Amino acid sequence: MSNESLIIPERSRDIGDFLVGRLIPFRKKRMVGPFIFIDHMGPTELKEGHYMDVDQHPHIGLSTLTYMLEGELMHKDSIGTEQRISPGSVNWMVAGSGVTHTERTPDDLRGTNFTAHGYQIWVALPADQEEITPEFHHIDGNELPFWKDGSTEFRLVAGQGYGKTSPLPVHSDLFMVEIKTTDSYELAIKGELQGEIGICIVKGSISACDDTIEAGNMLISKTEDSCTISLHPNTHVLLFGGEPFPEERHIFWNFVSASKEKIEAAKERWRNKAFPKVPGDDSYVVMPEPKF
Repeated sequence: MSNESLIIPERSRDIGDFLVGRLIPFRKKRMVGPFIFIDHMGPTELKEGHYMDVDQHPHIGLSTLTYMLEGELMHKDSIGTEQRISPGSVNWMVAGSGVTHTERTPDDLRGTNFTAHGYQIWVALPADQEEITPEFHHIDGNELPFWKDGSTEFRLVAGQGYGKTSPLPVHSDLFMVEIKTTDSYELAIKGELQGEIGICIVKGSISACDDTIEAGNMLISKTEDSCTISLHPNTHVLLFGGEPFPEERHIFWNFVSASKEKIEAAKERWRNKAFPKVPGDDSYVVMPEPKF
């Protein structure tokens, strides 16, 4: 494995009835391009009385990207959005100066058994855009660029890559690509993607720089330095990354910023319940206090 590369294993986190695997931030690698947080949700079999329910909580300084592989979620936010997301579609919430939202199992799926599986991703905003007005965008899966190379399928979820552009309105140079194989496939990256790259193995395995990396891990490298990457048969990967920001990003709980002062101000706003609220929702997630 190259000295420029790093393998990150998922670390389990329990969020109520849902088990997630955290990929970043990681102690040796806090970000990949502008991506600052990636949680792998599931796959989890949800049964009656056990649902995905994340109560009202705040964000600043980032965009959230929700991408489901199986199952569905209902997103509601303080902008007034109410949007169901199904597999292959993208929910993109720009928190900017401050927003609150909830994510829950839709009412019509409660009482049924189904598998929930997806990714919850945070993308830091450029420093000069951290306080923009919050926005929400939903892109159906059939609107995303999709192509094949032989039997290997590609879908460009966000940003630019492989000569294509996703309709998702991003704020920095980034990419997110989904790839599925049925046969072995030599993956070309150099010249197709720009910046740092994280290769998340959802299913199957890959070979890179004389190592085999199995599902549940992420390989991080630079696109211009990456060695030959071979995807094994019946493998499913997600590629994340882009150009890194020149400034350090600070992260506390759900707040991201290049400014520690902005994070402190957001903490005080949440304690004082001064953030905007999701219409008709009185739930409130208590902010964890720092441990000394």
